[in-house]
Amino acid sequence: MKLFKCQKCGETVYFENTFCGNCQSSLGFVAETLQLVSLTVEKNGALRPVDRSYKTTYRYCANHQHAVCNWLVPADSESVFCKACDLNRTIPALTQPEYAQRWATIESAKHRLAYALLRMKLPLNNKIKEPETGLAFDFVADELTDDNEKVLTGHDNGLITINIAEADDIEREMARKSMDEVYRTVLGHFRHEIGHYYWDRLVSTNPATLQKFRNLFGDEQQDYAEALNRHYSQGPVPDWSLRFISAYASAHPWEDWAESWAHYMHIVDTVETAFAFGINIETKISARFSSNIKTDPYEIKDFSKIISFWLPVTLAMNSLNRSMGLHDIYPFVLSNAAIEKLKFIHELVMARRK
Repeated sequence: MKLFKCQKCGETVYFENTFCGNCQSSLGFVAETLQLVSLTVEKNGALRPVDRSYKTTYRYCANHQHAVCNWLVPADSESVFCKACDLNRTIPALTQPEYAQRWATIESAKHRLAYALLRMKLPLNNKIKEPETGLAFDFVADELTDDNEKVLTGHDNGLITINIAEADDIEREMARKSMDEVYRTVLGHFRHEIGHYYWDRLVSTNPATLQKFRNLFGDEQQDYAEALNRHYSQGPVPDWSLRFISAYASAHPWEDWAESWAHYMHIVDTVETAFAFGINIETKISARFSSNIKTDPYEIKDFSKIISFWLPVTLAMNSLNRSMGLHDIYPFVLSNAAIEKLKFIHELVMARRK
């Protein structure tokens, strides 16, 4: 995520901020320009950016009233929701404070996801308006289902369901340990599930791309349910670390893709943050672990350059965490095979930007 500044006073402000902590100006995010802008309120209540290059006025997304969204909607828009919140099909019952707090956590992650997808210039359309190719989210609690079965987080033809229990730190940690995962976050879930969605959009409909996918990830036509059952009953293949980005990725080519997609988003977003902070890593151990990040990763065509930034960043992040007695932020080792899969994803994304 890049850094922003208040256009009124120059103070540094952040993606989720609704006002400047220095001058108290209201802030709102404009999806069309991917900018967090400072606002003035006109007599009719309309919001006008301080930056006069914006020729329109805005209002806050309807979910601003619930303190879960700071994105803006053009004043003349027919929709009351911003581009991110317009994708919601189901939200939890806000009459329950615990659910409202979990939803706030989920929305924070989803808005970061939406920002990255817009930066990648990928299609981000409402499934209600485009049933065949659109995207929608259901944020559901277990007891809201008719049959009282546990809600499973997953993707089905453009509909992504998130169990809101994932927004509870204790519940999520219990799930992480029970499933023997080294990493589990709300944002990570979004990035994984959106990967399934973009496999449908970017891979499955193009025969040449599909063949390249199969050459790298394997044949997705193998029985999916059987593959998952085998993974959970027998564990990952013994040499998974040589060929896959995570143990779960070895379960089936679709999961390999989704895990790789999630890691691709982890890498690009984190490197963008390092770029925004002007991070320069110089170690006395080896030049291999040094990096001066002077380029926005969203604009880099050569994936090997992004990886050359990423490896020193992860070494530094993990080492800093260990100094605090914490677990590694990025507890993964990227094999050459995994990097090739990430490169394939990067090239697909960059092809969409032309």
